[in-house]
Amino acid sequence: MSDAATAPVETGSRLPDLIQLAQESSSEKRRDLLRELTEHFFGPARRSAAEDELYDSLLTDLAAEMETAVRAELSARFALSPDAPRGLIRRLANDEVAVADAVLRASTVLTDEDLMGVVRTQGQEHLRAISERDTVSEAVSDLIVERGDDETLGTLLRNDGARLSRAASETAVERARRNPALHAATVERASLPADLLNDMYFVVETRLRQRILEQNAAMDPVLLESALAAGRARVAADDGTLPADYSESLAYVEELGAANQLTPNMLARFLRSGSRTAFLIALAQLADVDFHTANQIVQRRELDALAVICKAADLDRALFLTFVVVILGGEENAIGQAHAYARLYTELQREAALRTLRFWRLRRKSAVAA
Repeated sequence: MSDAATAPVETGSRLPDLIQLAQESSSEKRRDLLRELTEHFFGPARRSAAEDELYDSLLTDLAAEMETAVRAELSARFALSPDAPRGLIRRLANDEVAVADAVLRASTVLTDEDLMGVVRTQGQEHLRAISERDTVSEAVSDLIVERGDDETLGTLLRNDGARLSRAASETAVERARRNPALHAATVERASLPADLLNDMYFVVETRLRQRILEQNAAMDPVLLESALAAGRARVAADDGTLPADYSESLAYVEELGAANQLTPNMLARFLRSGSRTAFLIALAQLADVDFHTANQIVQRRELDALAVICKAADLDRALFLTFVVVILGGEENAIGQAHAYARLYTELQREAALRTLRFWRLRRKSAVAA
């Protein structure tokens, strides 16, 4: 028993008797003592500072000798107590996960330093328990992003009470882009910076793309400008090489533009005639995005993204439908798919398209600045 057992206690306290019982070697009696100490701690009597120290010492020492089920019961009992013995809580937090889970999820006695110590030394189940706390500080969240696996990261992202720094959010998005299991948790995170949210557009499913468009449309203009500024500082060129006929096609497109002949219908002509590079250059100029973004949209048949560009440019629905049919080519049920995208185009709000396009333009502006 620790030196705390020799500390003075108030007259009339039951603690001296319990301290005496603690000398018993019988495991059954010590288990009974642990339960009695716990009940006494939660009793109506006020405790002195000396008694708090004794409780901490006795409970911590006794808990160390008990089996897992007893320690887990102790953890559940003290997890919600705001004045639980600190030494005991710290010991339980670093126990096996069956014991630690309750205090890691709920105990307000644990400080950020305590939690970060657990993150650094324990396994993923401990990290996931911490990730589900009502509030997780930025410092703790950032360390979880650094040390957690993707399942843990998903748990953290789904917790709107967890605060992440800008750097940790960027790391989370980069990981999420590679793992579809993280897509929903990332896009649906309320506090995700808007420019990072829009980075997810080209890798997520249709339902989540629609959510991104809706959030762009609802965003406060001031926040929109702030998000765009953050994105400009982050975007880097990593797009690969240009096609062999790029220079020749660019000269031709620019010649048509100078003669005021670069019309939307000319884009349809490019596409029908197989002048793919010229079409992509003209589409990129029409939308004011970079060539690689336009190429990605067409090459991967990202036709909902093409709808965003065409809607922002205020192109006729029939022209968009022409683009879709040509891009789909001989694909099975191309006409049925085209009609589905036509409905999407009709329902898409132009303001949402315009705002979304501003994020896609970041790469072009970044390249020009470089």
